[in-house]
Amino acid sequence: MPENCPYGTICFHAQQCVEKYIKALLVWQSIEFPRIHDIGELVGLLPEEISLPLTEEEQEELTDHAVVSRYPGDWEPIDQTEAKQAVTLARKVRETIRRALPKEAAGT
Repeated sequence: MPENCPYGTICFHAQQCVEKYIKALLVWQSIEFPRIHDIGELVGLLPEEISLPLTEEEQEELTDHAVVSRYPGDWEPIDQTEAKQAVTLARKVRETIRRALPKEAAGT
């Protein structure tokens, strides 16, 4: 990735991917959820039999990306390593949830 790459934007979109996939699964399971962006809270609403490959720390890091790149503040700069990690987590969650959804819902 180039040096001037918008790593914060990459992390924001990775967070959004995780959030939207979790919410899609909650909708499919007919589980209501509040209008929040907190990955940990959303994960807590999932049925027990569905386990996502995210530690609590990773959930918090992803949640932070919903805010850090969008609002001014005294944030640490986001680097390439952090962006790659966020994308890796989003891909893992996407794969896990797509396996949990019926084929017609997952678009496969």
